[in-house]
Formats: sequence, C-alpha cells, structure tokens
Amino acid sequence: MPGLSRASARASRAVRLLLDRPDTAALLAEAWLSLAWSRLLLLFPFRRIAPMIGIPRSETEWREHPRELAQQIDRIADAVRIASRIAWWECKCLVRALAVIRMLKRRGIEYTLYLGTGRDEAGRLAAHAWLRSGSRFITGAEERNRFTVVGMYAAFGRSLDGP
Repeated sequence: MPGLSRASARASRAVRLLLDRPDTAALLAEAWLSLAWSRLLLLFPFRRIAPMIGIPRSETEWREHPRELAQQIDRIADAVRIASRIAWWECKCLVRALAVIRMLKRRGIEYTLYLGTGRDEAGRLAAHAWLRSGSRFITGAEERNRFTVVGMYAAFGRSLDGP
C-alpha cells in the first residue's frame, strides 16, 4: 500500500476485516466515540470519575465466559484497538480501558479494572491500567506483569451463566 506506514496498513486491513461482519461499522463508531468520551473524562480528577468505573477494591470472578459472550467481548476489544489507531488524540492504556468499560456497561457485562504502578526501563515511576472480564484480559494484558496492582474497580453485570 503506497504511502501508508506499516501501522496504518495494518489498521487499514483490520478495519476492512472488521467491517466485513454485520453491524461492525456501528461497533467501530461506538468504539471511536467511547475513546473520545474516555479521553474527555481524564480532564477530571480521578476521584471524580472513579465512582463511574465500578466498586473500589472489588474484583469479579475468574471464570470462563460462554462462547458467544467471549466473542462479543473480543469484538469490542478489537473495535477499540482499531479505533485507537485512527483517533487523532492520545489513547493510552487508561483511555482504552475506559472505552471498553463504557461498551461493556452498555451491554451489562461485568469487568474488573486494575490500576498498577511500576518502573519503566529508565527506572522512572510508571502507571498502567488493564481490564479483565471473566478469565479474559481485554486491554493492557501484555504489560500487566511489570506492574503491582494498587487499585481495582469492579462492575457486576448480568449473570454470565446464561438466561
């Protein structure tokens, strides 16, 4: 693809793949709007937005989701990942996690947000946010082991066992 960077080409391919599925354009638009909303939320002190995130110092159960629910969560995560590549604002870990949270809440799906601190390669203090639903890590999973959990917030949704 002439004129496109590798990341842009990957994002472009991912968008095409995502759009091949029914109602995926709406999901991608929702992800993009959720990222914008999440970025705006960070203009407020964390203590003001924390009550919207979930119950502090709580954690949802670690269990396997039914296949359909797991696929729905994966599609949400993919949509947010792709939308974050085409957003013109910064979409670091907390923004991505908050965007997925917004989308999970709309669907009544439970989750746990983890906040952690650690040191970066230069030895400076660093923070990270990652999100889990059931036994699946949705965002920030690849770096979570470098951080010590200093906070967690859980939201309990509909029953995951079925009807």
